[in-house]
Amino acid sequence: MKGDKREEQGLGPETVAPDQRTEEEEALIEFHRSYRELFQFFCNNTTIHGAIRLVCSQHNRMKTAFWAVLWLCTFGMMYWQFGLLFGEYFSYPVNLNINLNSDKLVFPAVTVCTLNPYRYPEIKEKLEELDRITEQTLFDLYKYNCSDILRAHPRSRRDLLGTLPHPLQRVQVPSPPYKSRNARSASSSVQDNNPQVDRRDWKIGFQLCNKNKSDCFYQTYSSGVDAVREWYRFHYINILSRLPNGSPSLEEDTPDNFIFACRFNQNSCSQANYSRFYHLMYGNCYTFNHKNNSNLWMSSLPGINNGLSLVLRTEQNDFIPLLSTVTGARVMVHGQNEPAFMDDGGFNLRPGVETSISMKKETLDRLGGNYGDCTENGSDIPVKNLYFSKYTQQVCIHSCFQENMIKECGCAYISYPKPQDVEFCDYWKHNSWGYCYYKLQVAFSMDSLGCFTKCRKPCSVTSYQLSAGYSRWPSVTSQDWVYQMLSRQNNYTINNKRNGVAKLNIFFKELNYKTNSESPSVTMVTLLSTLGSQWSLWFGSSVLSVVEMAELIFDLLVITFLMLLRRFRSRYWSPGRGSRGAQEVASTPASSLPSRFCPHPTSPSPSQPGPTASPALTAPPPAYATLGPRPSPLGSAEPNSFACMSEEP
Repeated sequence: MKGDKREEQGLGPETVAPDQRTEEEEALIEFHRSYRELFQFFCNNTTIHGAIRLVCSQHNRMKTAFWAVLWLCTFGMMYWQFGLLFGEYFSYPVNLNINLNSDKLVFPAVTVCTLNPYRYPEIKEKLEELDRITEQTLFDLYKYNCSDILRAHPRSRRDLLGTLPHPLQRVQVPSPPYKSRNARSASSSVQDNNPQVDRRDWKIGFQLCNKNKSDCFYQTYSSGVDAVREWYRFHYINILSRLPNGSPSLEEDTPDNFIFACRFNQNSCSQANYSRFYHLMYGNCYTFNHKNNSNLWMSSLPGINNGLSLVLRTEQNDFIPLLSTVTGARVMVHGQNEPAFMDDGGFNLRPGVETSISMKKETLDRLGGNYGDCTENGSDIPVKNLYFSKYTQQVCIHSCFQENMIKECGCAYISYPKPQDVEFCDYWKHNSWGYCYYKLQVAFSMDSLGCFTKCRKPCSVTSYQLSAGYSRWPSVTSQDWVYQMLSRQNNYTINNKRNGVAKLNIFFKELNYKTNSESPSVTMVTLLSTLGSQWSLWFGSSVLSVVEMAELIFDLLVITFLMLLRRFRSRYWSPGRGSRGAQEVASTPASSLPSRFCPHPTSPSPSQPGPTASPALTAPPPAYATLGPRPSPLGSAEPNSFACMSEEP
């Protein structure tokens, strides 16, 4: 009967198992007990096509394998497409949108320069001294007397040598080996495209040294014309650097000396329509329709009669012939809030010719940020804008060079603006600035200074496409009365009349202008739409199916975590590993332990004789003393911790 009692005691916990399972099924959160159970539940209830075939065909292993391989391949193909779509999205491609607009247009700013500086009173004496030195230098080097051209009074070379540093001289060039020279002359009888001066093995240049004379080099040129011009320009810069503002005074200069006539939209120009500035190589410059003007010009009609018309003086009686070897005028079309970089974007006018420039406006709006390397207003560029104008890439590049010039050479280059507390370079104050400047020019051209990398393109750019037409002006039949009118009104008295004047017309070809704008090629909406299309193509599912996949992954992680936690607790929190664990197990009510944790001895069956198995205790999970005992499901009184032990015979 004791064996029956043991069986009843053994069956006791099994009778309440259904009730405990029912409580677990009615719990708020349910986790599956194994991966197999989770996978079967997912395949039976998911809305993803093909997943249920993995369960329905489980009795046919071939079909199960076929559907498993097909489902995995489809899953892999879909995520391969996802990878391509995400790769395209994060490459940030753009579309170029072209729009054609038509409206009244603001006439751009037009800058016109004399193409050669005047002999201003402030520097006239210094220029005469420089001309005399240049005359003697040319005579010594080339036996050429240029006193008629420079209008200077020659002096002896002995008196002039000590007046200016860095004299122009011949520089010996190492001759090539004899064999290579004969091989070159034998292989080709064609003359060299760039023959050296006087066909000898020497060049023309001037020496430049650092401050302590430890390092020197010759700034040389194979062309004597280039060498003389650069040497003259180098000394001319030092003359201008001694002036208060680095440029001669323009107060006494009037545009009537250069501009004979000015009309816009058939109306005469006024003094309020232009501003003046001085350029190092191009002399006096006049900017029409500048941002500082009171009223900006507007063009409501296209055509030559609805633009700017100028008659310019191009004679060079009072100019400096060694600074510029061309005649005419320099013109540039640019925006109102942009400086005129005459060296970068200008073009020359030919004397005795009417030049008609037709314009077409074009704007470009780039995308910044991840879509392109551009800047909105230059505030994020690590280069200070020295021009105090609208940001352009040329403004940034010139400012960057000036910053490096001040940092490396200790003075500012006269062609660019400077901070207030910095002086312009002058070899009487900075004796090694020429050495530093030419070294810096080489580094600048090779982008060793990083200016081209730092200065990014602006996101919004307005440009003008120009096309030119030329005609002789004035014509043979009308030149007599035109010259007579100019001489009576503008004191136009020169010997060669045709080389002394030029006419310029600038106008809009049409009022239609093109706007090029960039837009994202793949937006977030487009990406989600394409991802949904791919998901529907491969699985025929919706967004809720994606949530089901997320739930499956979450359940897998939870089950894995619980299994690892169970293994950890069974290994390190077992009752035999410490008195605290034993006390917790001892204080745990027997009714709160599952049936598999209640040890009861089993008697050998009469039909199966054998050695009696010793009773083995299965270690239950640790229970905490803070947890109160649960009431017995059979309504019995609260048993102690040994209630599940069978009685001794």
